[in-house]
This record gives sequence, structure tokens and C-alpha cells, in this order.
Amino acid sequence: MGDFKKSYPSVLTIAGSDSGGGAGIQADLKTFSALGCFGTSVITATTAQNTKGVYGIHDIPVAHILDQLRAVLTDIYPKAIKVGMLSRPEIVCAIASELRNYPAIPIVFDPVMVATSGDRLINQETVDVIKSKLFPLSHIVTPNLDETAVLVGRDVQCVDAMRKAGGEILSMGPAHVLVKGGHLAGDQIVDFLIGASGINKEFEGCKIETLNTHGTGCTLSSAIAAYLARGLTMFESVAMARDYVLSAIEAGREVKVGAGHGPLNHFFEPQKLIKYEMV
Repeated sequence: MGDFKKSYPSVLTIAGSDSGGGAGIQADLKTFSALGCFGTSVITATTAQNTKGVYGIHDIPVAHILDQLRAVLTDIYPKAIKVGMLSRPEIVCAIASELRNYPAIPIVFDPVMVATSGDRLINQETVDVIKSKLFPLSHIVTPNLDETAVLVGRDVQCVDAMRKAGGEILSMGPAHVLVKGGHLAGDQIVDFLIGASGINKEFEGCKIETLNTHGTGCTLSSAIAAYLARGLTMFESVAMARDYVLSAIEAGREVKVGAGHGPLNHFFEPQKLIKYEMV
């Protein structure tokens, strides 16, 4: 055996599988790779879906989810963890209990709670357990406006409401909150970042006219995790992740994949796998 002194920045995703390849585990791993990181995964559910919708969901048993998680954490130690949709209270409790043993690893939680159709994907009991068990472990939570509405119990339709809701979610325990305003009316996108450390920042951008936005939220949270794994600050990670996502949307804007909402172009400018000196 050689005397290995280098490694790759490893990022773990805990989420569901998208058979259509545009979101979930597939989008996460593409994002990690495109940003020069080594991706690992824990699959919480498999889905039968494509660009037109979700046709079936199969939950993975909690015991096997924990087997996957422990196998990765005890060998390929991640420098950041992205968590996606967790559909049942028992899954949330099991994952939170395990992650509590690794407080040094930054956790990026994308609280997938509402489908594009507007349908609720998880029940209120699961939402409550997420708030109590997982939010206090999260270094950042990244809800869109529909998910923000679920978390604070009212519609959030303007920037002032985003600011107020962001503060309320921050009081639930995460270190930072990024309220994503992609669903705001008008031509502008406004995202609001707030943190217990004093961060209070609005990011603005122009909406890109395209149907190819499937997996945008998964990709953004994964990009934040990748940049955190590379050693950037939270503010830098969010800013660079937003730039990456907007560029990926633009690069895939006029490409047709499937008959519905197509994917982003994750590999518009892929980076080589990063090597760093181990301490």
C-alpha cells in the first residue's frame, strides 16, 4: 500500500432517487461532480418519475437507510452533507440521531415539502419532527416560497414577507436560512439569506424563460454543500451556488429532454476532481 497524502473533498447526499435524472440523488451527484467534489449517497426512497411528473414512490426501510449512512460516515468522511426530502417521521428521527454524532460536518437541508403541482408531499407530523429534530442540526435550510409557507403557516408572496418568515425559521434552530424567491411574481428573482452570525443579505437576478427548471432546488442546495466542502464561507457558498444554478439553467434553456420540465445543464463547465493535502 502506498503512503497516500491526498484526498478529494467528499460530499454526501441523503435524498430520494429521481428515475428521470433531473432532480434528487441524480442531480446532487451531478452537481458535486461538476464542482470538483467526490459524491456519496444515501437513498431514502426511489421514485418512478420523468419530466412530466411523479408516478410512484417506494420508501426505503429505515434500517437500510441507516446502514447506508453508517457505511459512508465511517469510511468516506464527508466535508459537507446535503439532506433532501424525508417523507416519514421515523426517517427524520433516525437520520437526525445519527448526524448528531458528527457536529463538525456542515449540513445543508433542502426541506422538500410541496410538489410543483402545489400538493403537499409530507404530512404535518413529519414537518413538526423536521423542525424539532433536524433544524437545530442544520447549518443552512433552503426553503422555496411554498415550503416557507408550510413552515410559518401562511402564504409568503413578497420580499418583506420573505424577510419576516426567514427570521421566524431561523428561530427554529438552523444557523442560516435561505428563503428562495424563484416563485415571486415578476421578472426578478430575490433570495434572502439570514444567519444567526449576523448575515442579512438579499440576492437579486433576472428570471430565465425556460421550461427546463426541474431539479433547481436540489441543485442549489447541493452546490452550497459542495462549496462548503471546498472550504468556502457560508456567504461565499450561497453566492457561488446561485451563480452556478443560473448558469446551468441558461446553458440548458433551449435543450429538449422529455416532454415536460427538463433538467438543468449541470456540466456546462465541469471542474476536474479536486485533490487536497490531508493533514
